[in-house]
Amino acid sequence: MGKVILITGASSGMGKESAKKLIQQGHKVYTAARRIDLMKDLSAMGGFPIKMDICNEADVENAVAGIIKKEGKIDVLWNNAGYGLYGSVEDVPLEEAKKQFEVNLFGLASITQKVIPHMRKAKSGTIINTSSMGGKMYMPLGAWYHASKHALEGWSDCLRLDLKSFNIQVVILEPGAIESEWGGIMTDNMNKFSGKGVYSTMAHKITGAMKKMNEKGDFSKASVIADTISEIVASRNPKTRYRVGKWAKPLVWMRIFLGDKMFDKIAMSQIK
Repeated sequence: MGKVILITGASSGMGKESAKKLIQQGHKVYTAARRIDLMKDLSAMGGFPIKMDICNEADVENAVAGIIKKEGKIDVLWNNAGYGLYGSVEDVPLEEAKKQFEVNLFGLASITQKVIPHMRKAKSGTIINTSSMGGKMYMPLGAWYHASKHALEGWSDCLRLDLKSFNIQVVILEPGAIESEWGGIMTDNMNKFSGKGVYSTMAHKITGAMKKMNEKGDFSKASVIADTISEIVASRNPKTRYRVGKWAKPLVWMRIFLGDKMFDKIAMSQIK
């Protein structure tokens, strides 16, 4: 029997690819994003696109209320909306840093708060939060992005305990290097804030490394995420974390077991 699924950040990349797979499997998939014009293909497949800005409280409220009115429930919430703000701590304006947290954490928290009562009433549900391998490790010029994902990791762990007695599963997705718009947005932000001045050499080296990875095809296809999301949706007892995609497992392993100074050397070796 198909489930009612709400996916944020579904206009491209991992969200869109996963939505296609879930629709094909017979689920009722509501896809939310600001760029609703990019989800016409999902509508043609049988999905239900919603124009929504995760930081707009009215948008979020209307989206959840509309689904509940039509379906009576939301079985799965996948909080996938997010982006990467890179640039030195010295260069990035605090207003931009606050926006990073507003999207990657507080917008996610807002929609989660609105879905929880319906899952609690049903005594079932699954909440999937897209973190990153960056929620467990770090790279130069990534302070605000990594901070937001580290915060999401701790927030999700506490949420899992909050909801355990209500039979609501909380899962953390930690993607590695995946083909998506993320890399381009990240480097654009980094060069906007730190492309000139004392951090420019570092910024240009990171941009060059990303370009080389693109040229080599050194990213996993978004389909690996789609397969993982499908597995989570189908599972009665999913794992608490899914680390998927290029570099995710080895980099997080190195961060955990090699210690700070060794991992610092590994991180900085990428920009030599």
